[in-house]
Amino acid sequence: MDPVTALTAFLAVFPAELPDKTMFAGIVLTARFKRPFAVWVGATAAFAVQMAIAVAAGQVLSLLPDRLVAGIVAVLFAVGAIVLLRGGDEDDEATETSEQFSTWRVIGTTFGVIFLAEWGDLTQLATASLAATTGQLLAVYVGALAALSTVAALATVVGRGLLRVVPERVLRRIAAAIFGLLAVIALVEAIRG
Repeated sequence: MDPVTALTAFLAVFPAELPDKTMFAGIVLTARFKRPFAVWVGATAAFAVQMAIAVAAGQVLSLLPDRLVAGIVAVLFAVGAIVLLRGGDEDDEATETSEQFSTWRVIGTTFGVIFLAEWGDLTQLATASLAATTGQLLAVYVGALAALSTVAALATVVGRGLLRVVPERVLRRIAAAIFGLLAVIALVEAIRG
């Protein structure tokens, strides 16, 4: 494995992913489930699969219609916004607490959200491109995955920190608004093609 290529992949992917929708999703999921490690594991697993796809078959992405991918992401974020809003409006007895979420459910939910949100994303395309141009598949995979896993860790730290200063109910509404905005952005992308 070429360490220079791995570092190049890290430096190409890390800054591109920081302001990305998947970082916001990680923050929101951590705040929602209050299980930062499980969210990080789910996000990292999703990134691992996404980067394997990007490195091994970057051309596959071009086979999927951009509108379809953006439409699926829009629906996913819209459903997330609705779930977040509904969860905050139920009475205390019926509200599902973070303790009621199994670790596997948190990991699985995070995996699904991040995997779909990341599909066809700039960082996945950049990883596929880097793998194609360098021929260093393992180095590109390791560098890109390290960058994405680091961003996921940052998102969980931020999500956990927000719970200390913002009441959960307010954070849930903010998270729903962010998910709603991300759904609108993805819908616009789907319409534009």
